[in-house]
Amino acid sequence: MTTPGIKPLVAGNWKMNGTISGLEELRTIGHAFTSGLESAADCLICPPATLISRAAEILANTSVKVGGQDCHAKDHGAHTGDISASMLKEAGATYVIVGHSERRTDHNEDDSTVRSKAEAALSMGLVAVICIGETLAEREHGETLDVLSRQIDGSVPANSTSQTVVIAYEPVWAIGTGLTPTAGNVAEAHAHIRERLQNKLFDTAKGMRILYGGSVKPGNAKELMFIGNVDGALVGGASLKAADFLGIAEAYRLD
Repeated sequence: MTTPGIKPLVAGNWKMNGTISGLEELRTIGHAFTSGLESAADCLICPPATLISRAAEILANTSVKVGGQDCHAKDHGAHTGDISASMLKEAGATYVIVGHSERRTDHNEDDSTVRSKAEAALSMGLVAVICIGETLAEREHGETLDVLSRQIDGSVPANSTSQTVVIAYEPVWAIGTGLTPTAGNVAEAHAHIRERLQNKLFDTAKGMRILYGGSVKPGNAKELMFIGNVDGALVGGASLKAADFLGIAEAYRLD
């Protein structure tokens, strides 16, 4: 179950999906959280950069936060197509995802690059959602915990706190495949992440949120979200539709 004293976070990553018309889904999500869900969990939506400012306007009078999906390590410069943390903040973002496996794979981002991006986010007052996770080959070779340790050591800034950083564990082989680890697999990974964070950051790690991501759906949310040290979810495809996303968030409603 969610770590005592930590309010869960349900975050939606729209990836390269969504247009202006799709923002109507945000009104439904915002209304649901304002009408009662906010007492059960915090909420974050990370749309494409083109929609951040519009999303922030729609959600301005709700408890739902808006985030970016990536940022450059530098604040400005000759980096065509990239977006800085300061630009995200100006557009209305308060969070940013860094180190997602799709960035690590498609853009060859290593732990050092991810850490630099997280540091840029922190310098602008954005909360960094740092993603970590093993590939199928790494899991099959029994390397999962070693990979998680390496990524935490290399990707998480030394000045991270529970207020400035969220960790998202996403087994790469479970993203968008419909496959999910067993409850035991998730429990083992999250317990290891918590321990490794405490070794690195000491007491501040006790309050740091560790999200689970990887084919989270309304049908499996309650089982996944109540595993030890799972403090919320990073949701991909299911976050594009309010009904599916809210179905996951409802797992935290206890009344």
